[in-house]
Amino acid sequence: MPEAQFPPQKQDHQPGREAEMTPRPASVMESWRPAGKLTGLAAIVTGGHSGIGRAVAIGFAKEGADVAILYLDEQEDARDTKRRIEAEGRRCLAIAGDIGDPRFCQDAVKQAVHAFGRLDILVNNAAEQHVCEDFAEIPTDQVERTFRTNILGMMWMTRAALPHLQGGASIINTTSVTAYKGSPALIDYASTKGAIVAFTRSLAMALQKKGIRVNAVAPGPIWTPLIPASFDAEKAAQHGSGAPMERAGQPDEVAPSYIFLASQADSSYISGQVLHPNGGTVVNG
Repeated sequence: MPEAQFPPQKQDHQPGREAEMTPRPASVMESWRPAGKLTGLAAIVTGGHSGIGRAVAIGFAKEGADVAILYLDEQEDARDTKRRIEAEGRRCLAIAGDIGDPRFCQDAVKQAVHAFGRLDILVNNAAEQHVCEDFAEIPTDQVERTFRTNILGMMWMTRAALPHLQGGASIINTTSVTAYKGSPALIDYASTKGAIVAFTRSLAMALQKKGIRVNAVAPGPIWTPLIPASFDAEKAAQHGSGAPMERAGQPDEVAPSYIFLASQADSSYISGQVLHPNGGTVVNG
């Protein structure tokens, strides 16, 4: 067995708190050199308080966008992310609530549009996962909750955002390497991530004539709060050791994929596609 990459740790809260992790993820885009790719634009990032969502939100701000971050109830992480976005000279809204509730999605989009006067980018990133070693024993409420957050919430957010998106806008969905590899202990989670791939491809076709691009990012094992919140302490310590690169990735290594897909200058001829920052895992699709 490879040596532990992280100290053993466990959190009881989903989707986890970055402030309680050791070591903290690299999620503030410290070495990113901006080029004004998103100047004057406005974005919503669900799950934007920590992990990949935080790195994406801060990266967008560095590139010139105002950002609304949506989160469940992780106040400390959200405050820190908001502070870092505002330190880049951009406006930030931090909106707490459950994206599994379509009424919250409608309200959050209205708040963002009212504050920024526009909406150009939607990043559907929020998710949860729960380990179940025996599928015969998987709880019904767990399956329903996972689908409600991971795929239904994505649909509700997109439905709420669409009336405000114009030609040139971008929707970016977070799927996962598990959509392609499968995961025997995360069957419901992997199933939602597969659904996200189909949702992305279908929505891209539906919105093509409107000039709205829809793409996805499928990260591999990334060091985020979701890991100690999902696995036992020892498995969390070994996270990413099975990847071809033999390590977990960091949110800062994933966020550039979102910046690329959000930038009309960089990816104007790309829609319905999935990028794979996954540590070298070869996938089909």
